[in-house]
Amino acid sequence: MPFIFIGLAVIVLVLLAVNVSVVPQSKVFMIERLGKFKTQWHAGIHVKLPFVDRVSKKISLKEQVMDFPPQSVITKDNVTINIDSVVFYLVEEPYLYTYKIANPIIALQNLSATTLRNIIGEMELDQTLTSRDEINAKLRAILDEATEKWGIDVTRVEIQNIVPPSQIQEVMTKQMRAERERRQIVLEAQAHQESVVSRAEGDKKAKILSAEADRDAKIAVAEGRARSIKMVYAAEARGLQALKEAGVDDAVLRLRGLDALKSVADGRSTKIFLPSDIGAAISSLGVGSELAKSEPPAAASGASEPLEIHE
Repeated sequence: MPFIFIGLAVIVLVLLAVNVSVVPQSKVFMIERLGKFKTQWHAGIHVKLPFVDRVSKKISLKEQVMDFPPQSVITKDNVTINIDSVVFYLVEEPYLYTYKIANPIIALQNLSATTLRNIIGEMELDQTLTSRDEINAKLRAILDEATEKWGIDVTRVEIQNIVPPSQIQEVMTKQMRAERERRQIVLEAQAHQESVVSRAEGDKKAKILSAEADRDAKIAVAEGRARSIKMVYAAEARGLQALKEAGVDDAVLRLRGLDALKSVADGRSTKIFLPSDIGAAISSLGVGSELAKSEPPAAASGASEPLEIHE
């Protein structure tokens, strides 16, 4: 009898060990009873009926990444390129993911390749190379809508590489080199233009400053000359006023007139005109009667014609 109880206890322990399951976090176990879906086990400890229940599938609820192999596609302008894409997805409905499609990963891969060919077929090569964000958005929208009935949520799609043929790559390299050379030439031309303009503006400013300085100098010289003339005339006016105030008589004025004649008769003139009253002036100064006697009759009789002396 003791051996029977021990055997039964061992059988019970083995059955418990086999039929008790611990579901880890972010996992879901699909349970079937007699071949029919029964329930879903989420994180925690669970017990199933022996020989009746079984775990049909273990599904991860974490976001997963599928790196599909490069796909050969043809663009709108008949250029064959290879595109490498990556798809991020989540399993939202484990029941649909298990029972609505036989192999969801292969189905997702084929659907991604077909959709990618359709999208790239509507775009030219240049547009394909510069529109990765647009391709990613279109591809994600189509995949997410198509995989919704499979219980899959496509969260993100990224195009890793777009590889054109080697001939196209050579042409693109030459085009890039030509574009860089063109930009360099344009930059050099702009720099030369700016240099010439700056130099011309500098010359213009220098000439303007020189002209302004010359103008200011001429104005200063003219103002100095005007002040000088004004001062000379003012001095002469003060001299005349001083003579007037000193009460100078006619004899002094006649003597000043003779001094003026002396400066006129300096030998450089061919003609000298003497005033008609020169004789009276000399007589009034007491120069001698001989000079008065030698005067011409016209002068002695008081004629007003001037005396002309030729050298």
